[in-house]
Amino acid sequence: MRTFFGSTFIEKEKLEEAGINHPIKFEYYKQINEDDVNSDKAKYGISIVMTEYIPNNLKVVTKDIKYVTNDELEEDKILNIFKENQVTLINSEEVISDLLRKSFY
Repeated sequence: MRTFFGSTFIEKEKLEEAGINHPIKFEYYKQINEDDVNSDKAKYGISIVMTEYIPNNLKVVTKDIKYVTNDELEEDKILNIFKENQVTLINSEEVISDLLRKSFY
């Protein structure tokens, strides 16, 4: 099961620097791994949905990171960092790894 946490549009200036001329939105979801409640795997995960609003075309890509943490407050902090820093599909697992290893939040 997943629950909406928040969303953000990539800033226009950043898109223009990258040569992208259409809006891109990221949505972040809290994922609860109900199928693994009795296992030793992490209970909470994260889903990221990227929507590109290309003229005459809508492109949607989803990435699920299933096992992140057993602590819901920790997951909320990670999701907040994702939203504030516009974390993408590509660097999401690296960011999680750094946050959990260094406890930046």
